[in-house]
Amino acid sequence: MTDDHDNTPENGAFPPESLLPYERWLEDAYRGVMLSALEYVSREGLAGEHHFYLTFRTDFPGVDIPARLRAQYPHEMTIVLQHQFWDLKVDRPAGIVSVGLSFGGIGSTLVIPVRAFTGFADPSIHLSLHFMAEEPDEAETTDTPVVDANAADQQEASGTAESDSSPQVVSLDAFRKKGPSPA
Repeated sequence: MTDDHDNTPENGAFPPESLLPYERWLEDAYRGVMLSALEYVSREGLAGEHHFYLTFRTDFPGVDIPARLRAQYPHEMTIVLQHQFWDLKVDRPAGIVSVGLSFGGIGSTLVIPVRAFTGFADPSIHLSLHFMAEEPDEAETTDTPVVDANAADQQEASGTAESDSSPQVVSLDAFRKKGPSPA
C-alpha cells in the first residue's frame, strides 16, 4: 500500500531541501518562547521550582559582561536564574536581554544580545531549547561552564569559596532538544 501523503523526496532525505527558510523560522519561534518566559519572569517572578539555565556566546558582538568573566569564559558560559537575580529586562526591539547577578559577591549587570543565546533550559519541566549563534562562526563547545552566582555567594558566605580557576561544569545533554519532531 502506498502513502499518497509521503513527502519524503526520492533520495530519502528528510527534511527535504526547501526554498522557504523553515529552519530560521523555527529558530526564531524557539527564541520567542525563551523571550516570553523571560518577560513573564521579569513581571511575575519565578514560580514553584522553575529556574532557567541561559547559555550564550561571550564572544558574540554586543555582549557586555565584566572583563573578569570574559577572561574566565572567553567563548561561552551558562548562567542560572533561580534565587538571586535582579533587573531582568527583555528589550525585543533592540534584541537584548539584561540581568543583574552576583559573581563571587560582586554584583554585575550582563547585557546579552538575543542572537548570542545558544541555549535555554527550565530543568523543572525538562524543557530545553538550542539555538545557533549567528556570529562569530566558531565551533561551539559541548560542555559549557555553568556559573551559578547563588552557589558562589553561598560558598563565600560559608567560608568555602572555591578558586575561580575551577568552574563547575554541568552537561545539559539530558535537557537538549535538537528540534521539532516530524508530525
